[in-house]
Amino acid sequence: MATKAALGMELNLSAMKKDLQTIRTLCRQRYLRHCSKWCGEMLMALQDVNEDPQEPVGAAPPPEPAEAAELETVELAHDYLTLGELDRAAHQSRHCTGGRGRFLHLYSRYLAAERRRAEDAPEPLAPAPRTKCVELTELRAELQPLCESPAGGDGDGFISYLYGVVLRRLELRAPAVRALTDAVRRQPLLWQAWLELAALVTDREMLARLQLPDNWMCQLFFAQVFLDLQLNSEALAIYRAFQEAGLQRSSYLSAQIAIGYQNMREVDQAIELFQNLLKEDPCRLENMDSYSNLLYVKGMQVELCSLAHNLSNINKYSVETCCVIGNYYSLKNHHEKAILYFQRALRLNANYLSAWTLLGHEYLELKNTNAAIQCYRQAIDVNRLDYRAWYGLGQMYEILKMPLYCQYYYKQAHQLRPNDSRMLMAMGESYEKLDKLQEAKRCYWKAHSIGDIEGVALLRLAKLFERLCEPMRAAAAYADYIRDSEGQDIWDRDEQAQAYRFMANHFLLRGQLDETAHHAARCTEFPETREEGKAILREVAQRRAEEAAARGGEAPGATGATSATATAAGTAATAGPSETPLGMSPLPPYRLLFSP
Repeated sequence: MATKAALGMELNLSAMKKDLQTIRTLCRQRYLRHCSKWCGEMLMALQDVNEDPQEPVGAAPPPEPAEAAELETVELAHDYLTLGELDRAAHQSRHCTGGRGRFLHLYSRYLAAERRRAEDAPEPLAPAPRTKCVELTELRAELQPLCESPAGGDGDGFISYLYGVVLRRLELRAPAVRALTDAVRRQPLLWQAWLELAALVTDREMLARLQLPDNWMCQLFFAQVFLDLQLNSEALAIYRAFQEAGLQRSSYLSAQIAIGYQNMREVDQAIELFQNLLKEDPCRLENMDSYSNLLYVKGMQVELCSLAHNLSNINKYSVETCCVIGNYYSLKNHHEKAILYFQRALRLNANYLSAWTLLGHEYLELKNTNAAIQCYRQAIDVNRLDYRAWYGLGQMYEILKMPLYCQYYYKQAHQLRPNDSRMLMAMGESYEKLDKLQEAKRCYWKAHSIGDIEGVALLRLAKLFERLCEPMRAAAAYADYIRDSEGQDIWDRDEQAQAYRFMANHFLLRGQLDETAHHAARCTEFPETREEGKAILREVAQRRAEEAAARGGEAPGATGATSATATAAGTAATAGPSETPLGMSPLPPYRLLFSP
């Protein structure tokens, strides 16, 4: 059963099912639990697909003679691993020479080293001890000759995968990329290797340089990287193509699509998808921290409280549960309690990105800038593609009145989210503080052009035109701001008052008394501009009286004609923008502003 999806390749569901069954068996034998679980969830979406008798790519190799001889030893080591007796499993399998036994020995040692490092780690914000990862370094020395051999250790990519993981933990990114690329070439179905490799891709150029096998799992890898790089439309296109090809019931694909909607700020659609996931699997923990972030943004306190209680009953000591409870307390403005739960999540997993970022947000709420900066920096160390951490650092240095620093961090956030107006607005404000007014103007204009989330880009642009002594452009910007604010009733009334005051004075200087009177009358609706509005109305009345006296015996209809002309001129001045709003000439391509 083959279908042609929008993937640039033919998707054979029968072969995919057999591939998943094969790799799940191999992962179970090697205690790769997360990969085995992922394969099982994907197989649930394919349970109605008939199997193809043809042998798939990546099938399990025939057993080696050494594996048959040491089968009981390997099985016992696997049982020790299952019970968490990591050192005992490593000791039991120390003499194994077969592929599976050797991998279990090395993997047990890696897990034991990671557990000891986690147990010896300080509190989340305490200074890290200056000790080297001796065990991981020794493990790397043993893995290197195995992976550089022609057979790649065991010939099926698992040793190369472990080598890449160790290199990544030692922060040797370039060698880790090479090792993991070799792993997915040797074993194209090892999803954990694909995920580790995805975490190391920093941009599209790097992705294009990778020499990867062309199979269906590579397409899921591309979608994961696109999500990390905030290329959400491309990622969603791949996930939807898989669903249309026959994987509509895949919970993994639904969760990834929900995360894509979350990145695109389509909150309601993301929440609906997560709610459907919970209906199908009410005991699900995975991705529930992302769901709680959406509930937090929408202010859905009852739903967030229900989710927190549900997860606490399932497993109160999981990192997802701690993050959900932390979000609940944050929504109730109990920031100290929220910090406690986010710290608890980090004790469970020091590399949990979401907890670091959320902890930084809580310290930001409490004005603890030093702690917030540490959290955001830790989040960037875990994942340099986390725009929230870069943006948070920019906010911290803005509070510390260091605009040059905050401009750098805002620029990093903007490069990760080029179509997010919040990043552009923050950059524009930092440019203003550095007296780089032309750069600030371009940022505000771009933020308005791509869709201003906060609704203040026009206002900032108008004030900037005032500083640049460009009253006509300032008036056009204020007119557009007034039009938008009157249509939505969600804007700052203080800012509206200032806009009306400027427009009243602007038309007064130009002698357009009808428009001046209109805007001055609106000024009287706001307490802070009421008196000035009344003064401008008195000035209008006086000028009209002087004009009437000067006309003397003029024909009665002349006054009406003059008034109509002034009204028409004022209407033209406040009309909405056409193809080039604000009377601005087209700006150069925005990316040129950030070229070296």
